[in-house]
Amino acid sequence: MIGFDIVSIGFLLSLDWLRGKFFVMLTTELIKAIRREYLLPWRGIHGVVHWARVLENGVRLASVTGTRLDVVTLFAVFHDSRRVNEDNDPEHGQRGADLAAALRGKVFVLADDAFELLRTACIYHTDGRTMADVTVQTCWDADRLELGRVGIKPHPERLCTEAAKDPAVISWAYERSVSGFIPDIVGRDWDSA
Repeated sequence: MIGFDIVSIGFLLSLDWLRGKFFVMLTTELIKAIRREYLLPWRGIHGVVHWARVLENGVRLASVTGTRLDVVTLFAVFHDSRRVNEDNDPEHGQRGADLAAALRGKVFVLADDAFELLRTACIYHTDGRTMADVTVQTCWDADRLELGRVGIKPHPERLCTEAAKDPAVISWAYERSVSGFIPDIVGRDWDSA
């Protein structure tokens, strides 16, 4: 668990501080491997900008929930990585989990117990579930807080963790989503992958 509230130190510090500590798994090699398999527009509704906001949402939530940042970080880039369209694609979570399995040990390392959490989070992230391990719940909430990009304001009853249900967190994530906020990591690191 992070020993302090990230929000209180100027949330994310442009991700530079966190990159060195928690995002070592998101190497250029990993992002390139995912991008090679990605079929939709890179900056589309379910693309890299969405992944980066899910990542930032997840880190913010994890600072309160104390969940595994390695899983939350990898969920952000795998959960929608194998979509075949921007609309109804009920098997995309399973395909994202399968891609993670194929790349595990090649471009990232994750312990078996953590990989099972990642797999569960990816497979079931669109099923509307709220009961699971807190790390999985944090992943799901990080994604659900991003619904503003498709015209839906997140509702606390559909979120899993108390951290995500906080009206200030919902408002913060919703405003970033509907405004199309682009996290720095996209242009600095991920667009060039």
